[in-house]
Amino acid sequence: MKNKILGLVTLFLISAFNISEAQDIQGSFKGILDVQGNELPITLNISKSNDDLSTTIDSPAQGAIGIPTDATTWEDNVLTVTASQLGLKYVATLNDQTLTGTFYQGGAELPLILEKFDKKIPGDTSLPTSDEELEALANWDTTSYKYEVKDFFAKPKARSFSFSPDGKFLSYREKDENGKNHIYVKNLATNAISRAIEEKEELIRAYGWANNERLFFVMDKGGNENYHLFAVDLDGSSLKELTPFDGVRVEPLEELKDDKNHMIISMNKNNPQIFEPFKININTGEITQLFKNEDPANPIMNYAFDKDGNLRGYVKLRNGVNTDYYYTLDGKTYDKFKELSWKDTFSPVSFNYTTENPDDAYVISNLESDKSQIILYDFKADKVIETLFKNENYDASGLSLSRNRNYELDYFSYEGEKEIIVPVSDYYKKLHAKITSKFPNYNYSIADVTDDESKYLILIQSDKLYGTYYSYDAINDSFELLYDLMPQLKEKDMAEMRPISFKSRDGKTINGYITLPKAAIDGQQVPLIVNPHGGPQGVRDSWGFNPETQLFASRGYATLQVNFRISGGYGKEFLESGFKQIGRKAMDDVEDGVEYVIEQGWVDKDKVAIYGGSHGGYAVLRGMTKTPDLYSCGVDYVGVSNLFTFMNTVPAYWKPMLPILKDIWYDESIPEEKAIMTEVSPVFNIDKLKKPLLVIQGANDPRVNIDESDQIVRALRAKGFDVPYMVKYDEGHGFGKEENQLQLYRTMMGFFAKHLSSE
Repeated sequence: MKNKILGLVTLFLISAFNISEAQDIQGSFKGILDVQGNELPITLNISKSNDDLSTTIDSPAQGAIGIPTDATTWEDNVLTVTASQLGLKYVATLNDQTLTGTFYQGGAELPLILEKFDKKIPGDTSLPTSDEELEALANWDTTSYKYEVKDFFAKPKARSFSFSPDGKFLSYREKDENGKNHIYVKNLATNAISRAIEEKEELIRAYGWANNERLFFVMDKGGNENYHLFAVDLDGSSLKELTPFDGVRVEPLEELKDDKNHMIISMNKNNPQIFEPFKININTGEITQLFKNEDPANPIMNYAFDKDGNLRGYVKLRNGVNTDYYYTLDGKTYDKFKELSWKDTFSPVSFNYTTENPDDAYVISNLESDKSQIILYDFKADKVIETLFKNENYDASGLSLSRNRNYELDYFSYEGEKEIIVPVSDYYKKLHAKITSKFPNYNYSIADVTDDESKYLILIQSDKLYGTYYSYDAINDSFELLYDLMPQLKEKDMAEMRPISFKSRDGKTINGYITLPKAAIDGQQVPLIVNPHGGPQGVRDSWGFNPETQLFASRGYATLQVNFRISGGYGKEFLESGFKQIGRKAMDDVEDGVEYVIEQGWVDKDKVAIYGGSHGGYAVLRGMTKTPDLYSCGVDYVGVSNLFTFMNTVPAYWKPMLPILKDIWYDESIPEEKAIMTEVSPVFNIDKLKKPLLVIQGANDPRVNIDESDQIVRALRAKGFDVPYMVKYDEGHGFGKEENQLQLYRTMMGFFAKHLSSE
């Protein structure tokens, strides 16, 4: 019986309604359904549209929210809710605020009492701008263009291609006419296609091959980032929610290539603030805890497993800001191996399986250098065996090993102005030469490879090409075009993204990118959109196709992206030079970048806008209050407005890292820094803001609480500002649903047309 109740999570039905006297029964009712000793919280949400009632069901213990039903009737004080395809019915009478009745399913009749309650909607619901007003704003963009907004942001018809490990099948996402992105599997021998995973109300956030017969995928609810893990057979059968735990976030850690029935995940199941590793059976959902993380004040932050799923080491936070690396030589006892600052990099990438010493590992480290290097390290002897790769200007970022060729080292990688691959093995040198000669002046990445390396999936990209998949048959030495992700966008029409470099006002070298529309290249001064990145620590902007900057360029706008101090990839000195400088010197770097591109003659100094998300949204608000005359308008997307409230509303699993966050940003317990927090919190400086502002927010955002946007909108409106405010109640930290993304960009382009028009 319990399994039938759990089936709620996988079935979402089209509602049909028929009702009278609806006004007496509307609202939300919650209670506990006792199923053979298992308590399942249940909520009914009853609402009225015209003269009909509709009901949705929440089963939060299963992560199921907003499941529609077939019919709702309310006659003679008796409520009847049915969901025929789920095989359930609820019949109850209403007495004051209490529904008393019976829950019917699968021949069982269970008593169920539900109490009415006020279901809180996140944020101040009086603040968001109506869809009609937002549409009127979007309609300011009246010019006819070759490409529509949807051409840049509509998800590709098919994407996320991946081979089964044995190469017999190809999986991919494909979009239907309703914008849902289902997962399909193609038999490469017969070309038969089956739909393995159906996307319903909630987005499939990620998926992958668990083994040759089974796929796994993760979903959350409305963008709340509490990811649940599911698995399913290739034909869509044997669907199983593997982690049906309410309020728990799952993160896949290891796929275990040599154990087809298991994978390793981490969950904050035992304590919402900390994650622990579990081995999970991808068929049954049976879990085994592999290690305990029992000290919330000094939790384990990272786990290192070998190819066989053995825990070899872990990183433990110490006093909130520093870390200790623990390692085991015998597989039983974990001893403190290194004391590290949280600012240090010492990250084992893989153990070296080509040697007889099981304690040799490839490690990315900056313990003895400013830039991260790749070293071969002997954990048993506690010494560097060899420095394998380093770059003078940039951090080393990765390496690749061949499991098929006894874990031979194939290449190193780092990101400079572009992504760079440095071949090592003879095998990969030949493969690299084949790919780069076939696709000169493009970036490539190996999206997937079969276990026997007979088939490669290669993604070709550039600043003007969103992405094209090619398959490479290594046996026949042949390339085949598999799929163009955005065939509607022609390379010849796309804008150039140029790497730039300039000196900050205090003499620091700052890198970034400028995307230039054709008019700017032809010598005209065009409007500029400044786009600070999120993070901000350790994050950077990169060269490549960017749908946002290409949309802006298609409308005649240049886009500036600055890798200001605190950005990642340029060494620890550059990173740390931005600590305690968020909203100050980091913002100075952005302003210096604006001055630089103005000096180059590309942009009109009187038509500069600023737009960004997350920290970029904060930078919008900070920029418009710090240098109010620099910008003509701004768009704040899920941005922080008040550093004090931001620090107090971070997700539970961020709380162990709050001391680090305070070390990077500011600590209000230190009087000098508390004063800085007030100085750089936009909500306390709204009297300086002069120019138009558009604010965009996901109501379920766990990182930047909706109150951050509510605060700035409420404060500015109190000052008489007309601030359009878009809120989506089915989104989190950034919009994931295509229809919401399209409305966002259409509205943004109307806003820019109104306030940044080049006419």
